[in-house]
Amino acid sequence: MEDALHVYSEIGKLKSVLLHRPGRELENLTPDSMERLLFDDIPYLKIAQKEHDYFAQVLKNQGVEVLYLVDLVEETLRAQPKLLPSFVEQFILEAGIYDPVLRGVLIHHFSSMELRAMIHSMMAGIRKSEMPTYRKKTLHDYVESRQPFLMEPLPNLYFTRDPFATIGNGVSLNHMHTKTRCRETIFAQIIFRHHPRLSKQNPPFWFNRNENTSLEGGDELILNHETLAFGISQRTDARSIERLTQNLFQAQNEFKRVLAFEIPRTRAFMHLDTVFTQVDVDKFTIHPEIEGPLTVYELQKKPGTKNDIVIREIHEDLETILSRSLGQAVTLIRCAGGDVVHAAREQWSDGSNTLAIAPGELVVYERNYMTNAVLESYGLHLHIIPSSELSRGRGGPRCMSMPLVRQ
Repeated sequence: MEDALHVYSEIGKLKSVLLHRPGRELENLTPDSMERLLFDDIPYLKIAQKEHDYFAQVLKNQGVEVLYLVDLVEETLRAQPKLLPSFVEQFILEAGIYDPVLRGVLIHHFSSMELRAMIHSMMAGIRKSEMPTYRKKTLHDYVESRQPFLMEPLPNLYFTRDPFATIGNGVSLNHMHTKTRCRETIFAQIIFRHHPRLSKQNPPFWFNRNENTSLEGGDELILNHETLAFGISQRTDARSIERLTQNLFQAQNEFKRVLAFEIPRTRAFMHLDTVFTQVDVDKFTIHPEIEGPLTVYELQKKPGTKNDIVIREIHEDLETILSRSLGQAVTLIRCAGGDVVHAAREQWSDGSNTLAIAPGELVVYERNYMTNAVLESYGLHLHIIPSSELSRGRGGPRCMSMPLVRQ
């Protein structure tokens, strides 16, 4: 039986991937809420969906199985309808709805909907105007009366890389850095624990959303079957990396080494994969500012122990660290060829955030044309997708995809 989850590299031929097509949650972004909801601008949904459909079709044309988050959640709840009440209650509670009367109204609201429509509604958020029985009762209700939502939307959902990550044959079910993204992982939790296909082999959870420190998938990279790379970043805590590493080593799997890169804790850098992704067996695309010298921590299992970790601090440039870790010379390809102005511009629109669908074969954003020309000059094959609206969410092709199976 083929594994439902099998990812041991960033570049192995992509066989199966999880996406989320942007929905009404983007239309519930407002100028007042977009910063809180982690957007710098408001995408135009109609065009964002066209761009996302183009992205999905590119993957399908290359023989990749494309699965959608909404479909998987619906299939799970149809297969096990007894899960529905607790799923709905958990979602409402984690939205901060503690009043029992209002909670009951929302439970009734969701339960009266067709299942697929209910899932879309959860993702889109609930406006007060959708609930004619809603009445202000408490001081908090009156203070927040200008807030149009009872439950805020989840506009970051189309970045499926972050809420969870496939590592080997298991899952890192993440605790998101910001409250606004924490509910995203409820969807991941139910499909990996209960979906007829994804839960069949009872995949191990290397990290759990109930942890009290943050970890996000954009900071998790698989360099090869022995080595992982993590970013200690604005969104991922060093304690989370250590906890995940302990769980991996304790499971006696193939992974033997973790490299933890300390990167600037700024919006521009955000995750490790916004400044550094692997594009071929010996090539990486990078933002020039990540080259180094860097502070990197190497974590390895202490010989003769169950899960004790030996930590070594490394102060070297990126090329040296990667070459030694992978046992071969590597080439670093600078965003926009290293030009100080264009590199900054194209890194902002995710010029370094590429999705490898096979060694040397990448999906990239059209708007990063200078970086794309440099990548092609190194002999890499590019699938270029439109990106005027998708890029407004500050994530690239890697961010928008969660590989489930790589060859």
